[in-house]
Amino acid sequence: MISSNDLRSGMSIIYDNNLYQVLDISHNKTAMRQMIVKVKVKNMRTSSITELSFTGGDKVEPAHIDKRSMQYLYDAGEGLVFMDAETYEQIEIPKERLEWEMNFMTSNLDVTIVMYENEVLGVQLPEKIALTVTEAEPAVKGDTATNAQKNAVVETGYAVRVPLFIDQDEVILINTNDGKYAGRAN
Repeated sequence: MISSNDLRSGMSIIYDNNLYQVLDISHNKTAMRQMIVKVKVKNMRTSSITELSFTGGDKVEPAHIDKRSMQYLYDAGEGLVFMDAETYEQIEIPKERLEWEMNFMTSNLDVTIVMYENEVLGVQLPEKIALTVTEAEPAVKGDTATNAQKNAVVETGYAVRVPLFIDQDEVILINTNDGKYAGRAN
């Protein structure tokens, strides 16, 4: 058990049988009252964000999160199959748990699987991923007065806004946190 005063951003805790990741902490101490610790947390199973309040010194249980480097192999219909490169162990994760991540995953992509006591919580992608543009609208001549962009579709089927100079079959970088164009791949 750890004290609520010692919580830090990025830590994982168990509270009311829920698994949370600490996002932000604020301490409120007045002269007449005991310190109140407000903790903004993200539920690691549902991705909902909430705020918990503790009295200074309350004990919370830390959660030991395992991260395993794995490789995405293929789409198995109901789920996606990943393989541990060292042990060759394969796991299948249901598609409904990976809707956002599927926009950026191609075969043989190395990802980090986040687990808690053999329960798969999710997949952490690299911050930026290089994908090939399969469709790109033609650029409109003279439409360059501002930071003009056009629609494009990458090899995974994800639609993204790109600058006018990007053409079909070019490889671009996409930020996996917000899904926006991040530059050309070298």
